[in-house]
Amino acid sequence: MTQQNSSSDRNNFRAYFGSTIFFLYILVSVPTFGPVILLTIFLPFSVRYNLSKAWAISVLWIAKVFCGLRYEVEGLENLPKDKAYIVLSKHQSAWETLATRLFLPKQTAVLKRSLTWMPIGGWVLATLKPIAIDRDKKRAALRTIVEQGTARLKDGFVVVIFPEGTRAAPGEDKDFNIGGALLAQKSEYPVIPLAHNAGEYWPRYSFFKYPGVIKVKIGPAIETKGKKAKQINMEASTWISEAMHEISFS
Repeated sequence: MTQQNSSSDRNNFRAYFGSTIFFLYILVSVPTFGPVILLTIFLPFSVRYNLSKAWAISVLWIAKVFCGLRYEVEGLENLPKDKAYIVLSKHQSAWETLATRLFLPKQTAVLKRSLTWMPIGGWVLATLKPIAIDRDKKRAALRTIVEQGTARLKDGFVVVIFPEGTRAAPGEDKDFNIGGALLAQKSEYPVIPLAHNAGEYWPRYSFFKYPGVIKVKIGPAIETKGKKAKQINMEASTWISEAMHEISFS
């Protein structure tokens, strides 16, 4: 595979100009969309969910138009149509926290509780029924993931979990935390493994967004009934690791 985000791409005018426009859009859109969403707190959940999804769509549109950043999804046919499920996803970038809203059904995610304390953006997150945990309190965090995650699944939400915990650089593999697999074991809902190479184009901690096509691969459902969390994690991590070798440059 030819590496699309080459050094020349990283230093060209479009990368600087597009990333600047993208940054300015985030700077303006968060305090614009945020209060509007917060004002809908007394309306049905679907209203603020769809408004937040519209914002995510607008962000990815800006990335496409000004940064030349697109994406392709393979494996949508693997998503169960008649029941909720748990997605265990690779975590390289902020991109996947937005993009999953476009190609997965109604969803919630496990995230750091501190994120919900951020002005405007974090407050909006708090209204979207996240599973917010304190990572420093591991037992309490696992209990929250299992209890709230099961409740969300029963309510028809897809639960998105990044089992690596933090964003990993392209080519870096982190051990999977047990929380997502434990939720799968206890709830017996299926697990969908998801791999992507967003970090190649939308790097963690970077101002720049580079042109190219992010590849997303969705794996077959992993049935969890009768399986232990360790086995579920192993099956998911093995599939994701193999998929990453197919789509990654690093």
